[in-house]
Amino acid sequence: MKIAPRIRRYNPGEESILFNVYYTSVHQLATREYSQEQIQAWAPRDRDASLWEERIRGINPFVAELNGELVGYSDLQPSGYIDHFFVSGSHARCGIGTALMNHILQEAMSTGLHELTSDVSRTAQPFYEKFGFTVIEQRQPKVRGVVIPNAFMRLRIV
Repeated sequence: MKIAPRIRRYNPGEESILFNVYYTSVHQLATREYSQEQIQAWAPRDRDASLWEERIRGINPFVAELNGELVGYSDLQPSGYIDHFFVSGSHARCGIGTALMNHILQEAMSTGLHELTSDVSRTAQPFYEKFGFTVIEQRQPKVRGVVIPNAFMRLRIV
């Protein structure tokens, strides 16, 4: 039985916890679609903590909390762009991502957005497609000198 997480805004001071969610998500869930070199470039362990904190403050994400533990996070920018969407490696396929996406959709509708967009990893594309997102363009961005293919996806909200 899946237990629904509590979705709330992140609190300052939770940035390092969110880094662990991000890190385990990439390192544990993306290994079928990406090489070890790509994963290391995408989510290196040795990060600049102050840059990470600034980034998280800038996107002001929603967090998924389960039994007092932060197990996922995502954001929704005023433009409708989803910049980060990650579920911890140990909580994949437990309904955390679905709860976060449903929250984003509710937020988008309540603020009058007509579309959502995101640059989505190969790993997450099937998840986004379940919510009606479609691939607009396949992309080949370089991160730390390594190509990490993704797709620019869009969902029109009616």
